[in-house]
Amino acid sequence: MTVTRQDFEDAIAAYWGAKELQRDQSTIKAAVGAGTAGSVRGGKHFDVIAVLLSKFFLDAGYPPESIRVSKSQGLELPGYYRPQKQWDLVVVHEKVLVAAFELKALGGPSYGNNYNNRVEEALGSAIDLRRAALAELYPKEKPWLGYFFIMQDDEGSRRPVKTAKGALPADSIWQGTSYQNRFGIFCERLMAEQLYDAACYVTSSAENPKPIELVESLDWRHFSAAINARLTYLKDLGIPG
Repeated sequence: MTVTRQDFEDAIAAYWGAKELQRDQSTIKAAVGAGTAGSVRGGKHFDVIAVLLSKFFLDAGYPPESIRVSKSQGLELPGYYRPQKQWDLVVVHEKVLVAAFELKALGGPSYGNNYNNRVEEALGSAIDLRRAALAELYPKEKPWLGYFFIMQDDEGSRRPVKTAKGALPADSIWQGTSYQNRFGIFCERLMAEQLYDAACYVTSSAENPKPIELVESLDWRHFSAAINARLTYLKDLGIPG
């Protein structure tokens, strides 16, 4: 059940429908506890990514019922500024929020408005849950949050974008950046502010699904290492028992 680099690349390819994941179907069924892989999370493109990440927790000894990947299993977590928010993958064991993941993507041809929406979603989700944790809505261990993002790789996402002439100038770091660059900066800042504990940011396309990792600190190697570090930390505390 060890998650490999090839698993990651296959999952990105499957996200684009480029090829089928080469997996043992019975293992997937056991992993998600929600029927065949095709039924996970309602057949959405991110099914394969959810299954991929689930393998980390199964390999660490978490029972299938602790790993939630479909709406029917209940993906809602308590917030502070709103009652609940639905995440994309949730691992809860004996009332400990082991991990919660946001799995998002951005495709063309229109990147501008959708880019801003993705930024606001990621910020809102993390800030709401972090504040809920301060209000002691998450017992025992501090929640761990992961963010996985795929941006479509094409001319539109690679092209430099001008900043608008506003009432005050934008941070100079944004000057001459593309949407691909901007999302890398955004994810780095999410991590620097500790809003998320791990982030993986890749660009890819249906024509060339092999993932491109523009920022080393946001690559699959760092992301998987962070997940394993969380698992080791909880294992040393006897979780799962």
